[in-house]
Amino acid sequence: MSQHQPGNRPHDFTGGLSRREAGDFTTDKRVLILVGMSIVVGTGGAFAAWCLVSLIALVTNIVWFGHIGIEPASLAGVPRSPWILLIPPLGGFVIGLMARFGSEKIRGHGIPEAIEAILIGGSRMSPKVAVLKPLSSAISIGTGGPFGAEGPIIMTGGAIGSLFAQFFHMSAAERKTLLVAGAAAGMTAIFGSPIAAVMLAVELLLFEWKPRSFIPVAVAACVSICWRPMLFGTGPLFPTHYDIALPWWGILACAAIGIVSGLQSGLLTTLLYKIEDLFEELPIHWMWWPMLGGIVIGVGGLIEPRALGVGYDIIDGLLNNKLLASTVLTILVVKTCIWLFALSSGTSGGVLAPLLIFGGALGWLVGLVMPGHDPGFWALLGMAAMMGGTMRAPLTGTFFAVEITGDINTLVPLLAATVVAYAVTVLLLRRSILTEKIARRGQHITREYGIDPFEFTRAGEIMIKEVDTLPATMTVRDACDLFASPQKTHRIYPVIDSAGRLAGVVSRGDVLGWQGKAELAEQTLAERVSDASVPVCHPEDTVGFVADVMLSTDTGRVPIVDPVSGKLCGLVARKDLLRLRSLLRTSEFERRPYLSTTTRNHASMGKDAGVGQAAQRKEID
Repeated sequence: MSQHQPGNRPHDFTGGLSRREAGDFTTDKRVLILVGMSIVVGTGGAFAAWCLVSLIALVTNIVWFGHIGIEPASLAGVPRSPWILLIPPLGGFVIGLMARFGSEKIRGHGIPEAIEAILIGGSRMSPKVAVLKPLSSAISIGTGGPFGAEGPIIMTGGAIGSLFAQFFHMSAAERKTLLVAGAAAGMTAIFGSPIAAVMLAVELLLFEWKPRSFIPVAVAACVSICWRPMLFGTGPLFPTHYDIALPWWGILACAAIGIVSGLQSGLLTTLLYKIEDLFEELPIHWMWWPMLGGIVIGVGGLIEPRALGVGYDIIDGLLNNKLLASTVLTILVVKTCIWLFALSSGTSGGVLAPLLIFGGALGWLVGLVMPGHDPGFWALLGMAAMMGGTMRAPLTGTFFAVEITGDINTLVPLLAATVVAYAVTVLLLRRSILTEKIARRGQHITREYGIDPFEFTRAGEIMIKEVDTLPATMTVRDACDLFASPQKTHRIYPVIDSAGRLAGVVSRGDVLGWQGKAELAEQTLAERVSDASVPVCHPEDTVGFVADVMLSTDTGRVPIVDPVSGKLCGLVARKDLLRLRSLLRTSEFERRPYLSTTTRNHASMGKDAGVGQAAQRKEID
């Protein structure tokens, strides 16, 4: 068997899936193809962002001000009139029609839908979504919906990346990379925040941190920021600078803002889904729900017109202290109410800009009694903390706040506030505002990354070292008698020659095929198995590689041979893989001290006892 000769690498039974030896990463040169494609996707995401913002402005100008134009328009100056009560419900009615007869995926704020496409749909999105999502969001926001553009553009940019990838022969992982690259490019173009967009991709969308995905996504964000001066202008979106001298306990005040924002985030998330449950109980089709949400928006607009629309002017007013305390309080209450009902109704729009306003408004109010005498600074911390806590993305919230203001001096206070808010929401809520919607659709996801234990554990650590074998000189008749013996319960036996080298493997299936064939009775096992390709691994192979060999060859046991001599060293069965999983779970949850005399002696005596016991087992099922 040439593939088992000493010094030769065994045949690749994984179909090319075997991992590179002794490498930190599994990424290969194919990432360069993804980088080239991400340049195209990044450009598409940037222009899609411009189209979405222009559509929102066009609808806003036509509906509220009666003229055609794509210049940005604030709804702060909209006069209070019956017209405010009519426009949002009409917009909700149009969105309901688009969702029912177009695509139901346009409902909601976009990020959960993008996550579902990545995890469940093979990163495939339809052209219909790419067209209807920005159009429905423009109608929703343009008719007064209290939403942001980032969720829709994340889904639209993702659709562009996914559709582009679907023209080529690509794996689901590669399509995911381009989908997320488009999403990051869209967010970068709108907010001018490439670092935060990449961090959002890592913390929310990629569900991995690998060079094969990180590099193309970063390239797409960089391409998008290069297009931004032509599309949106230069500089931070909300340029500010805070020259604030905090006392020695100032970091505790920043943490306090994080606690407040975390509690606010938990309350909003809970209320949002409670109200959504109320909509579910309505005896009417969900197509009409956005219209009902529009009625609430209209009532809120009568109370405070500035609560309508995206509200970038409110964010600027909070950061630069241009608003009165009474105005901030009114905006906070009114916009929170209309946002909760509108989003629960299933209309289309993003959550990021509203979260910035909610966190910023509460942070501004709390900042009135905080040190430094600058409520705008505490508003910025509230914005970042609200974003980081609600979306469970603390690094994204931190870098986002720095990039939209251009003030790097706030980095440490921002990190303190966002991490504390993140801790509060993680401890209070099982799921975030994004994953709760997915869970309600019957899908559970985990947001924790970790090292795959199969990739750093070697086959030699878990293999059975003392293996029952059969000699290559045994006859077929003797082998059949052995398998028929009640004392022998193994399903397979490795066959070795006189030097201990692996000659092949005999299974019960082989024996059943030999029984009743008299012409085979006196043949040796060496003659019967010498022409069979046996999947083998080496002691230094990772357990992940062994698992790949098992899957690709549909076998539950893999012999482990010495790469130099070809001698049989052991055997790995499926049970050993499960036992490794069990040992890791034990190490995760077992708690005991190691510095006391008793436990130190026990630890030294039983070091790696679990793996050692697995390695010394003599019985193969």
